[in-house]
Amino acid sequence: MPEVIKIDESSIGLRIDKWIKNNLNKIPQSLIEKDLRKGKIKVNKRKVKSSYKLNKLDQIYLYNFSYKNLSQDTKKYKPKTKIIKETENSVIENNSDFIVINKKSGLAVQGGTKIKENLINIFSNSKYFENSQPYIVHRLDKDTSGVIIIAKNRSTAQQLTSLFRIRKIHKTYIALSFGHTDKYKDKIDNNLIRYEGNKKILERAITHFQKIDNNKNYTLFKLKPITGRKHQIRKHLTDLKCPIVGDMKYYINKPNKDNHLMLHAYELKFILNNKKYNFKAILPDYFKNFLIKNNLKQIDL
Repeated sequence: MPEVIKIDESSIGLRIDKWIKNNLNKIPQSLIEKDLRKGKIKVNKRKVKSSYKLNKLDQIYLYNFSYKNLSQDTKKYKPKTKIIKETENSVIENNSDFIVINKKSGLAVQGGTKIKENLINIFSNSKYFENSQPYIVHRLDKDTSGVIIIAKNRSTAQQLTSLFRIRKIHKTYIALSFGHTDKYKDKIDNNLIRYEGNKKILERAITHFQKIDNNKNYTLFKLKPITGRKHQIRKHLTDLKCPIVGDMKYYINKPNKDNHLMLHAYELKFILNNKKYNFKAILPDYFKNFLIKNNLKQIDL
């Protein structure tokens, strides 16, 4: 008999391969792909690909698993009241369908093997979701700060997810980079590489950028990603020979570990149910202070 696991709220929208990595022992991507292909791991008794995104009522079936060690057997983490209040104070917009927050750097959107503190967990225990549950409709990297939407019901979550998919939600980022570019305004359009196991996958990625300011060491950018690839802006600026300050993954010269990642989701614009929305998130203090210290232009709301 297979072991059947009903997913929790924090797993809604998560890829099945990501869920496996979060909830089972460290497993190579190649083995995950193999077990999904052979049907040793199924969702709702059906074979799925590694890119399948989990839904609210999904159940995961594990057949003859020998490397099983489910993290849900461990004590469920409950965020401290101080953390909940601090995160609630970052709310920019609150209505019956969604909230918008200015996420701090270092806070993950969803949990993982080594990640307990995350937005889903925090808002599941927040006054903003007393009569509902948080639905993640898009993501920011853990170390990226800025504006993010969390839906309060499945219908709104589906609408917003669709808007992101068809590129009807317009995103603007601010990034501070090492290096220079001669171009004031341009577009980066190339293929980014990612891997599923040993399989190499090329994905077209498009980012419009504009130079806001620069000095002998740094360039301040405004960026508008058209596609939504993983680490797209970070990779694209490295391709431009302008790696983001504080980026410990994509860099040309070894970065200073003391710097925050200077990438901020600044603005989101969209139309939902015939109503226009425009949300901006102020830069974190460490970002603003770095600009002041280096005599670079300030970004105002």
